[in-house]
Amino acid sequence: MKRKLLRISELDEKSDTYTMSAYLIAQLGKNFSESGGTEITGAELLKLTWDKIKEIQYLGGGVVTFLEAENEEKLLSFYRDNRFSQFDTRQTASDTDESLELVQLLRLL
Repeated sequence: MKRKLLRISELDEKSDTYTMSAYLIAQLGKNFSESGGTEITGAELLKLTWDKIKEIQYLGGGVVTFLEAENEEKLLSFYRDNRFSQFDTRQTASDTDESLELVQLLRLL
C-alpha cells in the first residue's frame, strides 16, 4: 500500500508530509432515535457508501478513500473489518471544546 500511495502523492517539503487527492467519507453514522422497521446495519450503510464511491470513481478516477474516526476500539475494529487501514492520527483544535484525537484511515479502490 505504501508504494502505491507514494506513486499518487506529492511531497510537501515545508511540512514534510505527503498530499494526495482522495474521496472523503464524512459524518457516516446512524440515528439511533428512529426505529420502526427502517434499521440498517453499519456494514450495510458502509456498503451503500462504498458502492457510490466506486460509481463516482468510475466516472472521475481516483484511488483512495479517506475517513477519520474517534479513537474507540469498537469503531476502529469495524473499519478494519471493512478493509480500511490506519495511517495517522490528528488532534482536533477548538476554542470551545477540548482536543480530541481522531484516527485517520484509508482504503484503496
